[in-house]
Parts: sequence; C-alpha cells; structure tokens
Amino acid sequence: MGFFHGGWGENMNGAALIGLAGMLLLVGSWIPQTVETIRTRHCPLNLQFIVIYVTASTLLTLYAYFQRDWIFFALNFLAALQSAINLVVKLTEKKG
Repeated sequence: MGFFHGGWGENMNGAALIGLAGMLLLVGSWIPQTVETIRTRHCPLNLQFIVIYVTASTLLTLYAYFQRDWIFFALNFLAALQSAINLVVKLTEKKG
C-alpha cells in the first residue's frame, strides 16, 4: 500500500475527489504569483503574511505526513514550496 493510505487512484472515493479538486485549485492559485515573482524578481506580498503562510503550511505538511493523508500532504507541501519561493525572493530583492 505504500506510505499513503489510498494511494493515487487506489480506492478513490467521492471525498478524495473533492479533496483532490480543492488541492489542485488551492495550489494552482499560487502558480501565477510564483511565476510573476520569479520572472520579475520582486514579490509584492506582505512579508509577515508569507512568513506565517510558509510556517503554517510546513507544520500542516508534517501533520499530514504523520496522519498519512496524501491529499493534505501534497496540498501543504506544494503550498509551502511555492510560498517559500516567494519568501526567498522577498528576502533577497533589492530595495530602491
């Protein structure tokens, strides 16, 4: 069965499909911002927001790992990754 119960496609029920759709939409919402941030090397997001978001997503990723919830794990891992990219750019962008 592997690490995650249910696996990708194993026992995919209605609740898992709803979770997958939500995950794709939520993670997908970060894509335009992250692409723009990388392209312009400027992150217009509030620094405190990004720090809290990265921290929360990372903690939720760990929680999902221990709960063995693959949808919640993937959602929070990808959200943490994309918001962390924005955070790195925010911390390294030149002022002025």
